[in-house]
Amino acid sequence: MRVFLAVARSGSLGAAAKLLGVSHPTVGRRLQVLEQSSGQPIFLRTTQGLVLTESGEKILSLAQEMEQSALAIERRLAGESAQPEGVLRISSADWFACYVLAPVLGELARRYPLIAPEVIAGHRLFDLARRDADIAFRIVPFTEPDIVHRKLTTLSYGLYAGVGLPDPAPQGEGLGLITMSIAQAHYPDVQWLQQRYPLARTVLTSSSRTVQARMCAMGQGVAVLPRVLGDQVPGLRLLDPQDPPPGREIWMGYHQDMRQMDSLRALADLASSMIGAE
Repeated sequence: MRVFLAVARSGSLGAAAKLLGVSHPTVGRRLQVLEQSSGQPIFLRTTQGLVLTESGEKILSLAQEMEQSALAIERRLAGESAQPEGVLRISSADWFACYVLAPVLGELARRYPLIAPEVIAGHRLFDLARRDADIAFRIVPFTEPDIVHRKLTTLSYGLYAGVGLPDPAPQGEGLGLITMSIAQAHYPDVQWLQQRYPLARTVLTSSSRTVQARMCAMGQGVAVLPRVLGDQVPGLRLLDPQDPPPGREIWMGYHQDMRQMDSLRALADLASSMIGAE
């Protein structure tokens, strides 16, 4: 059923193999066994890829229910671990992991040395129900069902330029802007920066705040950064602190089936006390 769902979702044997972490022939053999045992074709081979037949459509929802039940069992067993130990998968942006979460992880290691945090840094919103991550920290509120979440804090942001560079012109004439990538162009700080300097031009975009900070310190342009990041990067200076860009809320979330997991509770409690107190 895992192979069936992977092929149904990806539309090809190769993509399904990559998704499952197995070889292309393995996926083909297992799919062949499934179709032979059912006595009818499950997929139709087309030039656009593998498409579910009517028989395949009939079992798709049942296979998805089986998957959800299996995942629920896995989460429940993981959530009932007797000791605070083992791998704890943590999702967060790279800058947040480096400059906000690092002290929390340091304290976690001191108190619970058997816990092995695995930090998955990036902007991807991981599926907590599928245990892509055990706990996530992000600036986007959680709307998924069965997720326990809370707002930890609101982080201040600032406008930065390289040390030694002159202050920007009022309208940004000749100024370079370093901003988030197109996928994050709706972020409040991006719009704030563009409105503040309407005559400036964008010289670099990146989904990584740490990349933005580094390029800003090299004199490529101005950037809006979390204060906790910008204030610690050498070569940056804060511009006009009396008129700051909008801050962002930080949210923490995990699946409700995981709330009894000792290692997760240990991290959640530390994050709440150390980050939430800031």
